[in-house]
Amino acid sequence: MKNRLRLAPSPTGLLHIGTARTALFNWLYAKKNKGKFLLRIEDTDTSRSKHEFTKNILEGLTWLGLNWDEAPINQSERIEVHKEVIKKLLDQGVAYRCFMSEKESQQLRESQKNNGLPPKHDNRYRDLSKSKIESFINEGKSSVIRFKIDDDAEITWNDQIRGEIKWFGKDLGGDMVLSRRANGYDIGSPLYNLAVVIDDNFMNITNVIRGEDHISNTAKQILIYKALKYELPKFSHTPLILNSEGKKLSKRDSVTSIDEFREMGYLPDALTNYMALLGWSPKSCENEIQSLEKLSKTFDLKDVNKAGAKFNWEKLNWINSQYIKNMDSHDLFNIIKVFWEKKGWEIPSQKWGLNLTLLIQDSIVVLKEVIDQSEPFFKLPEVDKKGVDFLKNNHVKSILKDVINLLITKNQTIDHNDAKEIIDHISVKYKIKKGILLKSLRIAFFGCLSGPDLIRSWLLLSEKGEDILRIKKCLDII
Repeated sequence: MKNRLRLAPSPTGLLHIGTARTALFNWLYAKKNKGKFLLRIEDTDTSRSKHEFTKNILEGLTWLGLNWDEAPINQSERIEVHKEVIKKLLDQGVAYRCFMSEKESQQLRESQKNNGLPPKHDNRYRDLSKSKIESFINEGKSSVIRFKIDDDAEITWNDQIRGEIKWFGKDLGGDMVLSRRANGYDIGSPLYNLAVVIDDNFMNITNVIRGEDHISNTAKQILIYKALKYELPKFSHTPLILNSEGKKLSKRDSVTSIDEFREMGYLPDALTNYMALLGWSPKSCENEIQSLEKLSKTFDLKDVNKAGAKFNWEKLNWINSQYIKNMDSHDLFNIIKVFWEKKGWEIPSQKWGLNLTLLIQDSIVVLKEVIDQSEPFFKLPEVDKKGVDFLKNNHVKSILKDVINLLITKNQTIDHNDAKEIIDHISVKYKIKKGILLKSLRIAFFGCLSGPDLIRSWLLLSEKGEDILRIKKCLDII
């Protein structure tokens, strides 16, 4: 059978970067091994699952380029199948009805806490007789269904990332709950550990790649697999994504959803490239900048680290800047144009917009910076204090007036040679260093001593008919 992998997100929130990284590893493994990447929406928690979150997850994966190979499955549509399997486990005697009340549970937790013991179900209803079960039901007591876990059970598997992992039944917190509480002989809605096993088997999943926080769940699920005589998939547990303090990245760390990264101006290719390096250290990859296609050829679970992966904003920014620098300028212009349109900024021509894009392309780290870097070409800037001081201390009023006169004689939009001729003429006439004139013009055009390439900027302003206007405004300030 071909390798079949899946992402099984719960639609209880926006697509999280941890879920996206899990999707990426599954996708890369599937493509590397000519398998299939599938989706299952685990929406059985009806109180928290929302359609808008499902939509967000699907759109986020599509934006990242992580397309799936078969139609997504909604777990909620298979609840009756899950319940039938629970009945089967009850008939086999490996599952039972537990009538433990919330009050009993609270008393047990308090007793264990007072005695310094870890929380663990004491399985007190495991061996009820049929008559006792009937009696409890007649009394109106509700029950959950639990799966029997023997304390001396030994669960082992060969993890594709971590090697052999071994768990003992006594460390799994007592008998496992399979379904939520229900009245009478009904079976409540199935819970995660039971449903995921049934659905992975139904989807013929051969490899399960998920976060290390699922390791204890894997131990429990293997017991269910064996009870149902299902074939075990290969398990792999990836390292968690950590914040700067070494703790699991959470909503408290500000930016965690793929939507937020998108809004901040990160490119999908850059984000997937960076996510691939969160916990994966390719041995055969000399260049860290790798497209999805290239990553899928080199990805190997053997190179995935066991230790947590710290999220590094500087590295993400560097990777994003490299993708922007290497992007086709026409494609980047089409993206940037949307930012300008939202601000209500009009461009004189497509060529002008493309030239401005080329001017700022190498200095953009994230797309949202486009606004600040473009604004001086659309709005007259205010001259800052350093600019005013420079102009007054270097007595450039006559120089700038001469620049205006020369521009007027051109009577047209200037080109690169015109700009150089004006600079050469002024510097010779006034016997000044070209740097004095260049800085003066930069202040006139941008209101400060720093900015993009001066001559290319000048040509853009000239085409808009704003170079003389800005120099005149600067003269008024001096």
